Amino acid sequence: MIGPGQKTTAPEIPLERLRILEKLAQRLGYRFRRLELLDQALRHSSYTHETPGAGASSEQLEFLGDAVLSLAVSDLLLAAFPGEPEGALSRRRAALVNARTLAGVARDLDLGSSLLLGKGEARQAGQHKPSLLADALEAVLAAVYLDGGFAAARRLIRRWFTPRLVSSAGPARQDSKTALQELVQKRYKIPPTYRVVEESGPSHERRFLLEIRLGDEVLAQGEGLTKKEAAQAAARLALEVLSKDETSGEEGPGR
Repeated sequence: MIGPGQKTTAPEIPLERLRILEKLAQRLGYRFRRLELLDQALRHSSYTHETPGAGASSEQLEFLGDAVLSLAVSDLLLAAFPGEPEGALSRRRAALVNARTLAGVARDLDLGSSLLLGKGEARQAGQHKPSLLADALEAVLAAVYLDGGFAAARRLIRRWFTPRLVSSAGPARQDSKTALQELVQKRYKIPPTYRVVEESGPSHERRFLLEIRLGDEVLAQGEGLTKKEAAQAAARLALEVLSKDETSGEEGPGR
């Protein structure tokens, strides 16, 4: 992995590709000194596997970008909510850096149109997949960090995420999976288990049906565009079921 300010050795970028990258850089609001970093950030592993000599894929940049994003969002939250406890801040951060939010930012920037994908991934409309867009955004942030340092990356993150922060400025709620985990561990002394029951829909708009079990009993099922979203939906329903059991005086599953 290269560090900020270090030079890279990469294949020469064709003129047409350079124009695409320059237009994207304008949408990002950042002027790259080394456009090869941005090119790498948009080079999916499926493309590099099929294209000898294409250069490194975006995978390492995704890893670095995840850390850059987490630090910058943490800094943003501390400034916006100085009196909140660590747990509430962590939940706010999780809500801001999940795949759905990142994919939304990536769509706003039209990252998908600049991605380099393998033929199979392109046929499956990979440029629209939420998980792939989220990974691409993280890789782009890493490219900005390596090109201009943390301050440059933080400026972009502040610009992109502050509107989402303001729109969700109500009290942070504990995510349903964590709340369910704590409740069943306390009440039944065993953890809930999650299982994908069904996958449906086209690859770029996949839907997951997931169930939660406590012991041998199914507590609830939930559906979503990602496994994480489906798990949260199922956990919310499971919490409702357990709350009704408690109100009615029933002992609940596994008892």
